[in-house]
Amino acid sequence: MRGGGLLVAGTTSDAGKSVVTAGICRWLVRQGVKVAPFKGQNMSLNSFVTHEGAEIGRAQAMQAQAARVEPTALMNPVLLKPGSDRSSQVVLMGRPIGEMSARGYHGNRQQELFEPVMSCLEELRSTYDAVICEGAGSPAEINLRRTDIVNMGIARAARLPVVVVGDIDRGGVFAQFFGTTALLAPEDQELVAGYLVNKFRGDVTLLEPGLGMLLGLTGRRTFGVLPYAHGLGIDEEDGLRVSLRGAVRESVVAPPVGADVLRVAVCAVPLMSNFTDVDALAAEPGVIVRFVDRPEELADADLAVVPGTRGTVKALAWLRERGLADALVRRAAEGRPVLGICGGFQALGEHIEDEIESKAGAVDGLGLLPVRVRFAAGKTLARPVGEALGERVEGYEIHHGVADVRGGEPFLDGCRVGAVWGTHWHGSLESDGFRRAFLREVAAAAGRRFVPAPDTSFGALREEQLDRLGDLIEEHADTDALWKLIEQGPPPGLPFVPPGAP
Repeated sequence: MRGGGLLVAGTTSDAGKSVVTAGICRWLVRQGVKVAPFKGQNMSLNSFVTHEGAEIGRAQAMQAQAARVEPTALMNPVLLKPGSDRSSQVVLMGRPIGEMSARGYHGNRQQELFEPVMSCLEELRSTYDAVICEGAGSPAEINLRRTDIVNMGIARAARLPVVVVGDIDRGGVFAQFFGTTALLAPEDQELVAGYLVNKFRGDVTLLEPGLGMLLGLTGRRTFGVLPYAHGLGIDEEDGLRVSLRGAVRESVVAPPVGADVLRVAVCAVPLMSNFTDVDALAAEPGVIVRFVDRPEELADADLAVVPGTRGTVKALAWLRERGLADALVRRAAEGRPVLGICGGFQALGEHIEDEIESKAGAVDGLGLLPVRVRFAAGKTLARPVGEALGERVEGYEIHHGVADVRGGEPFLDGCRVGAVWGTHWHGSLESDGFRRAFLREVAAAAGRRFVPAPDTSFGALREEQLDRLGDLIEEHADTDALWKLIEQGPPPGLPFVPPGAP
């Protein structure tokens, strides 16, 4: 078979579309099916660079790993990277093509992108046994349906069956399922095969009467009830929410190897990108990672991280307004560890010339590293390999800023001065040997009796998490029915649920 497909839609953003798509991909590949993920349009600051140098959403890279295939730009042809509440950088086939307002994008440009999006989907369907597509937001966004290239727009064009995921942990899931279906046009409703309940806690028998009533109301069955799964540190798509203070990345339960723990405080800068860089730290026994927005929260941290951001100049202003800039300068003067990654690295430098991202011109950095940054129109997209602290390191680069390093000790593509490190490389901490060596340096500088676990493998932990997602689908979804949808398409005779789209 070639070209089977399914669209995983959601009643809301964060309903669980990304993890369900990954779980279906992992379940299928374990059955010997050659499967690929696909998301026509993604809005995210959490991105990844493929081997061919294309930028795609990190969620699709994670789903490709779940499918055990190499991620490519075909799997996420359009990526929107917000730069403000009203505009985003548009990335087409892995390359930026310009900045655009939301009105301009949804007015004309989005319709122009429909053909390349469908071309990518058809190319994947001609190559793989199955393509599992992820929708965005809700398919019932009636104000955006005319220009839709990610939900029912591609489902109708490709005749894909649709399963709608709802997060029952938020409450109101029956109303969400019914309302989502009832707000779709008849031609779209014909493709909605049924529902999948996500994040259920408790006795499923108490839920079953409601599922029966939902079937009676809509004529559509529920394909599974997935239980709430704790500790899934799978890559998130849309970034952390506005209120970040005190948020902690979930980590393994194993106790620390040494006598002390290490506390990592990540500055929750605006437009934070690729915050998953610190997931590898959180995976280490005895490492506690939290996101902070107050200077006093850096006081007991053994390592302060200034992460990547889509707005380096905006992040600098935020650090100064919050008093975090002064706290970071004090840390550096006291020899207490600070790590800057990508935009965070740029912020730690001496000077920034930015006529591209913020158009602010000349801006002073924090002056903690001997680096001057000039923003270029072209974006650096790379998958570098190197060595640091005597260990092999792999990473990926996504940035407009070009760093002129004028001193310090070499550190990846950046530099180190005392206990302050800076690099453009995302993902470097996923290299196990390097991460352990870096944590030993941090512990020594912080005066902590922390010892990295000798056998933590971030790659193995990621595989375990993806297998857990596959297990959730295999054990709690009707996989025979899902496969029938993928292979045969939407079931015939699905009833119309009034009133339909206005």
